[in-house]
Amino acid sequence: MSSHPLPFDCGTAMRHILLVTICYPPELRSISVMMRELAEDLVQRGNRVTVLTSWPQYNLVNAHAQQQVSRGCYENGVRVLRIKTLRTHKTGYYLRGIAQLLLPIVFIRALRRLIKEHVDTVIVYSPHLPLVKVGEYVKSRDGARFILNIQDIFPQNAIDLGVLKNRFLIWFFQRMELQAYRSADAITTHTIGGRLFLLDKKHVPEAKLSVIANWIDPEPFATAQSTGKFRKQWGIDEKACVLLFPGVLGPSQHLEFLLAVAEGVRDLQNTLFLIVGDGTEKQRLASWVKERQLSNVQFEPYVSAEEYPLLLKEVDVGLLCLGPQTKTPAVPGKLLGFMAASLPVVGFLNRESDAYRIIEEARCGAVCVSDDLETAIRNVRTMVNAPRAREDYGKNGYAYVRQRFSKKICIDAIERLL
Repeated sequence: MSSHPLPFDCGTAMRHILLVTICYPPELRSISVMMRELAEDLVQRGNRVTVLTSWPQYNLVNAHAQQQVSRGCYENGVRVLRIKTLRTHKTGYYLRGIAQLLLPIVFIRALRRLIKEHVDTVIVYSPHLPLVKVGEYVKSRDGARFILNIQDIFPQNAIDLGVLKNRFLIWFFQRMELQAYRSADAITTHTIGGRLFLLDKKHVPEAKLSVIANWIDPEPFATAQSTGKFRKQWGIDEKACVLLFPGVLGPSQHLEFLLAVAEGVRDLQNTLFLIVGDGTEKQRLASWVKERQLSNVQFEPYVSAEEYPLLLKEVDVGLLCLGPQTKTPAVPGKLLGFMAASLPVVGFLNRESDAYRIIEEARCGAVCVSDDLETAIRNVRTMVNAPRAREDYGKNGYAYVRQRFSKKICIDAIERLL
Protein backbone atom coordinates (compact mmCIF):
# COMPACT_ATOMS: atom_id res chain seq x y z
CA MET A 1 0.00 0.00 0.00
CA SER A 2 1.32 3.42 -0.96
CA SER A 3 0.71 6.33 1.37
CA HIS A 4 1.64 9.98 1.01
CA PRO A 5 0.39 13.27 2.42
CA LEU A 6 -2.47 15.42 1.17
CA PRO A 7 -3.48 17.77 -0.52
CA PHE A 8 -5.63 16.07 -3.08
CA ASP A 9 -4.44 16.24 -6.67
CA CYS A 10 -7.51 17.09 -8.73
CA GLY A 11 -5.97 15.64 -11.88
CA THR A 12 -7.95 15.28 -15.07
CA ALA A 13 -10.22 12.34 -14.22
CA MET A 14 -13.75 12.48 -15.55
CA ARG A 15 -15.60 12.19 -12.23
CA HIS A 16 -15.02 12.93 -8.57
CA ILE A 17 -16.77 10.28 -6.47
CA LEU A 18 -17.20 10.59 -2.71
CA LEU A 19 -17.71 7.30 -0.83
CA VAL A 20 -19.14 7.75 2.68
CA THR A 21 -18.81 4.68 4.88
CA ILE A 22 -18.15 3.69 8.47
CA CYS A 23 -16.55 0.44 7.30
CA TYR A 24 -13.07 0.67 5.77
CA PRO A 25 -9.74 -1.09 6.39
CA PRO A 26 -7.92 -1.63 8.66
CA GLU A 27 -11.23 -2.62 10.29
CA LEU A 28 -11.74 -6.32 9.62
CA ARG A 29 -15.16 -6.85 8.11
CA SER A 30 -16.09 -8.29 4.76
CA ILE A 31 -17.87 -5.04 3.91
CA SER A 32 -14.69 -3.06 4.72
CA VAL A 33 -12.78 -5.03 2.11
CA MET A 34 -15.62 -4.53 -0.36
CA MET A 35 -15.64 -0.76 0.16
CA ARG A 36 -11.88 -0.62 -0.42
CA GLU A 37 -12.19 -2.72 -3.57
CA LEU A 38 -14.99 -0.48 -4.85
CA ALA A 39 -12.93 2.67 -4.26
CA GLU A 40 -9.76 1.25 -5.83
CA ASP A 41 -11.59 -0.21 -8.82
CA LEU A 42 -13.34 3.10 -9.54
CA VAL A 43 -9.93 4.79 -9.52
CA GLN A 44 -8.61 2.22 -11.98
CA ARG A 45 -11.56 3.05 -14.21
CA GLY A 46 -10.42 6.67 -14.47
CA ASN A 47 -12.32 8.34 -11.61
CA ARG A 48 -11.08 10.43 -8.71
CA VAL A 49 -12.29 8.86 -5.46
CA THR A 50 -12.38 10.26 -1.95
CA VAL A 51 -13.40 8.03 0.97
CA LEU A 52 -14.83 9.74 4.03
CA THR A 53 -14.80 7.24 6.88
CA SER A 54 -14.41 6.97 10.63
CA TRP A 55 -11.19 6.46 12.56
CA PRO A 56 -10.67 2.69 13.06
CA GLN A 57 -11.74 1.58 16.53
CA TYR A 58 -13.29 -1.87 16.18
CA ASN A 59 -12.69 -5.26 14.59
CA LEU A 60 -8.93 -4.71 14.46
CA VAL A 61 -6.35 -7.46 14.27
CA ASN A 62 -4.39 -5.76 17.07
CA ALA A 63 -3.94 -2.45 18.88
CA HIS A 64 -1.15 -1.42 16.49
CA ALA A 65 -3.50 -1.30 13.49
CA GLN A 66 -4.57 2.25 14.42
CA GLN A 67 -0.96 3.43 14.37
CA GLN A 68 -0.52 2.33 10.77
CA VAL A 69 -3.10 4.68 9.28
CA SER A 70 -3.27 8.41 8.73
CA ARG A 71 -6.14 10.86 9.08
CA GLY A 72 -5.61 11.92 5.49
CA CYS A 73 -3.57 10.09 2.88
CA TYR A 74 -3.63 8.28 -0.44
CA GLU A 75 -3.97 4.51 -0.37
CA ASN A 76 -3.54 2.84 -3.75
CA GLY A 77 -4.75 5.96 -5.54
CA VAL A 78 -7.72 6.55 -3.24
CA ARG A 79 -7.83 9.66 -1.07
CA VAL A 80 -8.87 8.41 2.38
CA LEU A 81 -10.02 10.82 5.09
CA ARG A 82 -10.54 9.28 8.54
CA ILE A 83 -12.64 11.19 11.06
CA LYS A 84 -12.60 10.66 14.81
CA THR A 85 -16.10 10.08 16.16
CA LEU A 86 -17.78 8.96 19.36
CA ARG A 87 -18.02 5.22 19.91
CA THR A 88 -20.76 3.59 17.86
CA HIS A 89 -20.02 0.05 19.13
CA LYS A 90 -19.17 -1.60 22.44
CA THR A 91 -21.11 0.94 24.44
CA GLY A 92 -24.63 1.27 25.85
CA TYR A 93 -27.51 1.56 23.39
CA TYR A 94 -28.35 5.07 24.63
CA LEU A 95 -24.80 6.38 24.09
CA ARG A 96 -24.58 4.49 20.82
CA GLY A 97 -27.73 6.21 19.60
CA ILE A 98 -26.34 9.64 20.46
CA ALA A 99 -23.07 8.80 18.68
CA GLN A 100 -24.94 7.74 15.54
CA LEU A 101 -27.05 10.90 15.51
CA LEU A 102 -23.89 12.98 15.76
CA LEU A 103 -22.18 11.17 12.87
CA PRO A 104 -23.55 13.41 10.08
CA ILE A 105 -22.64 16.55 12.01
CA VAL A 106 -19.06 15.38 12.48
CA PHE A 107 -18.75 14.14 8.91
CA ILE A 108 -20.24 17.26 7.31
CA ARG A 109 -17.98 19.49 9.38
CA ALA A 110 -14.96 17.50 8.18
CA LEU A 111 -16.26 17.54 4.62
CA ARG A 112 -16.55 21.34 4.61
CA ARG A 113 -13.00 21.66 5.90
CA LEU A 114 -11.27 19.00 3.82
CA ILE A 115 -13.21 18.53 0.59
CA LYS A 116 -13.36 21.81 -1.29
CA GLU A 117 -13.50 20.19 -4.73
CA HIS A 118 -16.75 19.68 -6.60
CA VAL A 119 -18.23 16.21 -6.07
CA ASP A 120 -20.03 14.62 -9.02
CA THR A 121 -21.41 11.54 -7.26
CA VAL A 122 -21.77 10.67 -3.58
CA ILE A 123 -22.27 7.04 -2.52
CA VAL A 124 -23.44 6.49 1.05
CA TYR A 125 -23.20 3.08 2.66
CA SER A 126 -25.87 2.33 5.30
CA PRO A 127 -25.63 1.46 8.14
CA HIS A 128 -25.44 3.91 9.77
CA LEU A 129 -28.68 5.53 8.58
CA PRO A 130 -27.91 9.09 9.81
CA LEU A 131 -25.04 9.22 7.31
CA VAL A 132 -27.64 9.77 4.59
CA LYS A 133 -27.61 13.39 5.74
CA VAL A 134 -24.07 13.62 4.36
CA GLY A 135 -25.33 12.44 0.99
CA GLU A 136 -28.16 14.96 1.07
CA TYR A 137 -25.74 17.75 1.98
CA VAL A 138 -23.36 16.95 -0.90
CA LYS A 139 -26.28 16.68 -3.31
CA SER A 140 -27.50 20.12 -2.22
CA ARG A 141 -24.02 21.72 -2.21
CA ASP A 142 -22.66 20.37 -5.49
CA GLY A 143 -25.69 19.08 -7.35
CA ALA A 144 -24.12 15.64 -6.98
CA ARG A 145 -25.91 12.44 -7.85
CA PHE A 146 -26.76 10.65 -4.58
CA ILE A 147 -26.57 6.84 -4.51
CA LEU A 148 -27.68 5.06 -1.34
CA ASN A 149 -26.34 1.55 -0.70
CA ILE A 150 -28.60 -0.31 1.74
CA GLN A 151 -27.02 -3.26 3.53
CA ASP A 152 -29.00 -3.57 6.78
CA ILE A 153 -32.54 -2.18 6.62
CA PHE A 154 -32.65 0.13 9.62
CA PRO A 155 -34.63 0.68 11.81
CA GLN A 156 -36.51 -2.54 10.98
CA ASN A 157 -33.57 -4.77 11.90
CA ALA A 158 -33.21 -3.05 15.30
CA ILE A 159 -36.96 -3.34 15.92
CA ASP A 160 -36.85 -7.07 15.12
CA LEU A 161 -33.97 -7.61 17.55
CA GLY A 162 -35.76 -5.73 20.32
CA VAL A 163 -32.95 -3.19 20.48
CA LEU A 164 -35.21 -0.31 19.41
CA LYS A 165 -38.46 -0.19 21.40
CA ASN A 166 -39.14 3.47 22.09
CA ARG A 167 -42.08 4.56 19.92
CA PHE A 168 -40.78 8.08 19.44
CA LEU A 169 -37.36 6.84 18.31
CA ILE A 170 -38.95 4.32 15.96
CA TRP A 171 -41.07 7.11 14.45
CA PHE A 172 -38.03 9.40 14.24
CA PHE A 173 -35.81 6.89 12.44
CA GLN A 174 -38.59 5.75 10.13
CA ARG A 175 -39.11 9.36 9.04
CA MET A 176 -35.36 9.68 8.45
CA GLU A 177 -35.44 6.44 6.47
CA LEU A 178 -38.31 7.55 4.22
CA GLN A 179 -36.63 10.92 3.64
CA ALA A 180 -33.48 9.08 2.60
CA TYR A 181 -35.41 7.04 0.06
CA ARG A 182 -36.98 10.20 -1.33
CA SER A 183 -33.75 12.19 -1.59
CA ALA A 184 -31.55 9.46 -3.09
CA ASP A 185 -31.33 9.41 -6.87
CA ALA A 186 -30.64 5.68 -6.89
CA ILE A 187 -30.87 2.98 -4.21
CA THR A 188 -29.06 -0.33 -4.25
CA THR A 189 -29.63 -3.40 -2.10
CA HIS A 190 -27.62 -6.60 -2.19
CA THR A 191 -30.51 -9.08 -1.96
CA ILE A 192 -33.65 -9.91 -3.89
CA GLY A 193 -35.51 -10.08 -0.58
CA GLY A 194 -34.25 -6.61 0.29
CA ARG A 195 -35.64 -5.25 -2.95
CA LEU A 196 -39.05 -6.82 -2.31
CA PHE A 197 -39.07 -5.50 1.26
CA LEU A 198 -38.29 -1.95 0.13
CA LEU A 199 -40.90 -2.12 -2.63
CA ASP A 200 -43.68 -3.67 -0.56
CA LYS A 201 -43.09 -2.25 2.92
CA LYS A 202 -41.39 1.08 2.22
CA HIS A 203 -42.95 1.85 -1.19
CA VAL A 204 -39.64 2.82 -2.76
CA PRO A 205 -40.19 3.64 -6.46
CA GLU A 206 -39.14 0.66 -8.56
CA ALA A 207 -37.27 2.90 -10.99
CA LYS A 208 -34.89 3.96 -8.20
CA LEU A 209 -34.14 0.49 -6.92
CA SER A 210 -31.44 -1.92 -8.11
CA VAL A 211 -30.19 -5.25 -6.78
CA ILE A 212 -26.38 -5.31 -6.85
CA ALA A 213 -24.94 -8.25 -4.97
CA ASN A 214 -22.09 -7.90 -2.54
CA TRP A 215 -19.12 -9.39 -4.33
CA ILE A 216 -15.95 -11.23 -3.51
CA ASP A 217 -12.68 -11.85 -5.29
CA PRO A 218 -12.39 -15.65 -5.08
CA GLU A 219 -8.73 -15.85 -6.16
CA PRO A 220 -7.06 -15.24 -2.74
CA PHE A 221 -9.33 -17.90 -1.23
CA ALA A 222 -8.95 -20.39 -4.07
CA THR A 223 -5.15 -20.14 -4.21
CA ALA A 224 -4.47 -20.10 -0.45
CA GLN A 225 -2.74 -23.19 0.91
CA SER A 226 -3.12 -24.62 4.39
CA THR A 227 0.05 -24.22 6.44
CA GLY A 228 -1.25 -25.41 9.80
CA LYS A 229 -0.20 -22.09 11.33
CA PHE A 230 -3.42 -21.35 13.18
CA ARG A 231 -4.00 -24.88 14.39
CA LYS A 232 -0.50 -24.90 15.85
CA GLN A 233 -0.79 -21.38 17.27
CA TRP A 234 -4.13 -22.10 18.94
CA GLY A 235 -3.34 -25.66 20.03
CA ILE A 236 -5.90 -27.37 17.79
CA ASP A 237 -5.43 -31.06 17.01
CA GLU A 238 -4.57 -31.46 13.33
CA LYS A 239 -7.09 -34.33 13.10
CA ALA A 240 -9.98 -32.37 14.62
CA CYS A 241 -13.00 -31.41 12.53
CA VAL A 242 -13.19 -27.63 13.00
CA LEU A 243 -16.40 -25.65 12.49
CA LEU A 244 -15.61 -21.95 12.20
CA PHE A 245 -17.70 -18.89 13.01
CA PRO A 246 -15.68 -15.73 12.18
CA GLY A 247 -16.54 -12.07 12.58
CA VAL A 248 -18.65 -9.79 14.74
CA LEU A 249 -20.11 -11.30 17.91
CA GLY A 250 -23.22 -9.20 18.41
CA PRO A 251 -26.90 -9.67 19.28
CA SER A 252 -28.05 -10.18 15.69
CA GLN A 253 -25.72 -13.19 15.32
CA HIS A 254 -27.79 -15.13 17.91
CA LEU A 255 -24.71 -17.07 18.96
CA GLU A 256 -26.31 -18.54 22.07
CA PHE A 257 -28.09 -20.85 19.61
CA LEU A 258 -24.77 -21.89 18.08
CA LEU A 259 -23.46 -22.68 21.57
CA ALA A 260 -26.59 -24.73 22.30
CA VAL A 261 -25.81 -26.74 19.16
CA ALA A 262 -22.24 -27.23 20.37
CA GLU A 263 -23.58 -28.49 23.69
CA GLY A 264 -25.89 -30.88 21.83
CA VAL A 265 -22.97 -32.51 20.00
CA ARG A 266 -20.42 -32.44 22.79
CA ASP A 267 -20.18 -36.22 22.56
CA LEU A 268 -18.64 -36.01 19.06
CA GLN A 269 -14.96 -36.82 19.32
CA ASN A 270 -12.36 -34.45 17.82
CA THR A 271 -14.92 -31.78 16.92
CA LEU A 272 -14.32 -28.11 17.70
CA PHE A 273 -16.48 -25.00 17.33
CA LEU A 274 -13.95 -22.23 16.69
CA ILE A 275 -15.24 -18.66 17.18
CA VAL A 276 -12.82 -16.06 15.78
CA GLY A 277 -13.66 -12.40 16.30
CA ASP A 278 -14.94 -9.91 18.83
CA GLY A 279 -18.03 -7.95 19.77
CA THR A 280 -20.43 -6.90 22.49
CA GLU A 281 -21.56 -10.49 23.17
CA LYS A 282 -18.14 -12.13 23.47
CA GLN A 283 -17.77 -11.92 27.25
CA ARG A 284 -21.29 -13.22 27.88
CA LEU A 285 -20.83 -16.08 25.44
CA ALA A 286 -17.47 -17.03 26.95
CA SER A 287 -19.07 -17.10 30.41
CA TRP A 288 -21.87 -19.33 29.05
CA VAL A 289 -19.27 -21.79 27.71
CA LYS A 290 -17.34 -21.78 30.98
CA GLU A 291 -20.45 -22.39 33.10
CA ARG A 292 -21.39 -25.42 31.00
CA GLN A 293 -17.80 -26.65 30.77
CA LEU A 294 -17.93 -26.99 27.00
CA SER A 295 -14.55 -28.25 25.90
CA ASN A 296 -15.59 -28.23 22.22
CA VAL A 297 -15.83 -24.42 21.95
CA GLN A 298 -12.80 -22.14 21.59
CA PHE A 299 -12.60 -18.35 21.22
CA GLU A 300 -9.76 -16.63 19.37
CA PRO A 301 -9.12 -13.01 18.25
CA TYR A 302 -9.46 -11.59 14.76
CA VAL A 303 -6.95 -12.49 12.09
CA SER A 304 -5.88 -10.04 9.41
CA ALA A 305 -7.67 -9.78 6.07
CA GLU A 306 -4.53 -11.08 4.37
CA GLU A 307 -4.41 -14.20 6.58
CA TYR A 308 -8.15 -14.88 6.61
CA PRO A 309 -8.08 -17.07 3.44
CA LEU A 310 -5.33 -19.14 5.08
CA LEU A 311 -7.51 -19.64 8.16
CA LEU A 312 -10.40 -20.89 6.02
CA LYS A 313 -8.09 -23.50 4.51
CA GLU A 314 -7.34 -24.89 7.98
CA VAL A 315 -10.96 -25.51 8.99
CA ASP A 316 -13.55 -27.99 7.76
CA VAL A 317 -16.94 -26.23 7.93
CA GLY A 318 -18.11 -22.62 7.89
CA LEU A 319 -20.90 -21.59 10.27
CA LEU A 320 -23.57 -18.89 9.79
CA CYS A 321 -25.99 -17.78 12.47
CA LEU A 322 -28.72 -15.10 12.58
CA GLY A 323 -31.58 -14.71 15.03
CA PRO A 324 -35.02 -16.06 14.00
CA GLN A 325 -36.60 -12.77 15.03
CA THR A 326 -34.73 -10.95 12.26
CA LYS A 327 -37.19 -10.33 9.42
CA THR A 328 -34.94 -8.47 7.00
CA PRO A 329 -33.30 -10.51 4.19
CA ALA A 330 -29.66 -10.25 5.26
CA VAL A 331 -26.79 -12.19 3.67
CA PRO A 332 -23.78 -12.40 6.03
CA GLY A 333 -20.65 -11.47 4.10
CA LYS A 334 -18.78 -14.45 5.53
CA LEU A 335 -20.95 -16.77 3.39
CA LEU A 336 -19.19 -15.65 0.20
CA GLY A 337 -15.78 -16.20 1.81
CA PHE A 338 -16.73 -19.74 2.77
CA MET A 339 -17.92 -20.48 -0.77
CA ALA A 340 -14.83 -18.91 -2.37
CA ALA A 341 -12.65 -21.11 -0.16
CA SER A 342 -14.62 -24.26 -1.19
CA LEU A 343 -15.74 -24.61 2.42
CA PRO A 344 -19.05 -26.39 3.15
CA VAL A 345 -21.59 -24.35 5.10
CA VAL A 346 -23.93 -25.06 7.99
CA GLY A 347 -26.42 -22.23 8.46
CA PHE A 348 -28.77 -21.38 11.31
CA LEU A 349 -30.77 -18.54 9.77
CA ASN A 350 -34.07 -16.71 9.66
CA ARG A 351 -36.33 -17.80 6.81
CA GLU A 352 -36.30 -14.27 5.36
CA SER A 353 -32.53 -14.31 4.88
CA ASP A 354 -31.44 -14.56 1.26
CA ALA A 355 -28.51 -16.60 2.58
CA TYR A 356 -31.01 -19.39 3.34
CA ARG A 357 -32.04 -19.42 -0.33
CA ILE A 358 -28.43 -19.20 -1.56
CA ILE A 359 -27.29 -22.23 0.47
CA GLU A 360 -30.17 -24.30 -0.85
CA GLU A 361 -29.80 -23.08 -4.43
CA ALA A 362 -26.02 -23.51 -4.51
CA ARG A 363 -26.19 -26.88 -2.71
CA CYS A 364 -23.18 -25.80 -0.68
CA GLY A 365 -24.27 -27.09 2.73
CA ALA A 366 -27.11 -27.58 5.18
CA VAL A 367 -29.42 -24.90 6.57
CA CYS A 368 -32.30 -24.66 9.03
CA VAL A 369 -34.21 -22.01 10.93
CA SER A 370 -32.30 -20.78 13.96
CA ASP A 371 -34.91 -21.86 16.48
CA ASP A 372 -34.97 -25.51 15.36
CA LEU A 373 -32.34 -26.95 17.68
CA GLU A 374 -33.07 -30.58 16.86
CA THR A 375 -32.52 -30.10 13.11
CA ALA A 376 -29.46 -27.93 13.70
CA ILE A 377 -27.83 -30.62 15.83
CA ARG A 378 -28.69 -33.28 13.25
CA ASN A 379 -27.19 -31.16 10.44
CA VAL A 380 -23.93 -30.70 12.34
CA ARG A 381 -23.65 -34.40 13.13
CA THR A 382 -24.25 -35.29 9.49
CA MET A 383 -21.70 -32.76 8.23
CA VAL A 384 -19.00 -33.81 10.71
CA ASN A 385 -19.42 -37.49 9.80
CA ALA A 386 -19.51 -37.04 6.01
CA PRO A 387 -16.13 -35.83 4.66
CA ARG A 388 -17.03 -36.78 1.07
CA ALA A 389 -20.23 -34.72 1.23
CA ARG A 390 -18.26 -31.80 2.66
CA GLU A 391 -15.97 -31.91 -0.35
CA ASP A 392 -18.92 -31.91 -2.77
CA TYR A 393 -20.61 -29.03 -0.95
CA GLY A 394 -17.38 -27.05 -1.13
CA LYS A 395 -17.05 -27.55 -4.88
CA ASN A 396 -20.66 -26.52 -5.44
CA GLY A 397 -20.21 -23.34 -3.43
CA TYR A 398 -17.06 -22.36 -5.28
CA ALA A 399 -18.69 -22.81 -8.68
CA TYR A 400 -21.72 -20.78 -7.57
CA VAL A 401 -19.76 -17.84 -6.17
CA ARG A 402 -17.60 -17.54 -9.28
CA GLN A 403 -20.69 -17.43 -11.46
CA ARG A 404 -22.90 -15.11 -9.37
CA PHE A 405 -20.69 -12.81 -7.30
CA SER A 406 -18.03 -11.48 -9.67
CA LYS A 407 -16.49 -8.18 -8.60
CA LYS A 408 -16.36 -6.91 -12.16
CA ILE A 409 -20.03 -7.58 -12.87
CA CYS A 410 -21.14 -5.88 -9.63
CA ILE A 411 -18.93 -2.80 -9.99
CA ASP A 412 -19.97 -2.51 -13.64
CA ALA A 413 -23.55 -2.25 -12.37
CA ILE A 414 -22.60 0.43 -9.82
CA GLU A 415 -20.71 2.41 -12.45
CA ARG A 416 -23.81 2.48 -14.66
CA LEU A 417 -25.62 4.27 -11.85
CA LEU A 418 -22.97 7.01 -11.53
